[in-house]
Amino acid sequence: MRRSAIETVIGALVLVVAAMFLYFTYNTGYQRVEGYTVTAKFNRIDGLGLGSDVKLSGIKIGRVVGEKLDPKTYLAIIDMRIDNSVKLPVDTTAKITSDSLLGSNYVAVEPGAEEKLIPDGGQIVATQDPINLMDLVGRYIFGSTGGAKPGQGPAQPGPAQPQGQAQPKASGGQ
Repeated sequence: MRRSAIETVIGALVLVVAAMFLYFTYNTGYQRVEGYTVTAKFNRIDGLGLGSDVKLSGIKIGRVVGEKLDPKTYLAIIDMRIDNSVKLPVDTTAKITSDSLLGSNYVAVEPGAEEKLIPDGGQIVATQDPINLMDLVGRYIFGSTGGAKPGQGPAQPGPAQPQGQAQPKASGGQ
């Protein structure tokens, strides 16, 4: 009997801790992002998700609160909540970048010089897609030129140099 009472108390304690964790998560989660909404369209949003940061000059000014696909243009549309204290000009640009090589992606905004500001529900028109690091590494390792790769033999001659003709010697005083 004494053992079941101890197990019951420990079980109740675990439930209380779990409830506190859920309460904390709900109150600090994505639902309570204050500010105004701005949208942006990208070709790709690789590595960006709900809750990703929006930064200006390296300082967090908002969060990504929604993402969807435009069925007509097949562009990715993200919704961002920007802090009310930060007013963005209409010629602001947005690009998806990462903190480091293995870091998470975020939206970096760079304000323009226009006097007119983006209203609530407005759109950032100038966007830049994320750089695919695997493509860059592949291009570096395997080369991106159209010439022959090592071990594949000589490149095919072009029309200006038919096969079988001798190359003219370079004049250089020899």
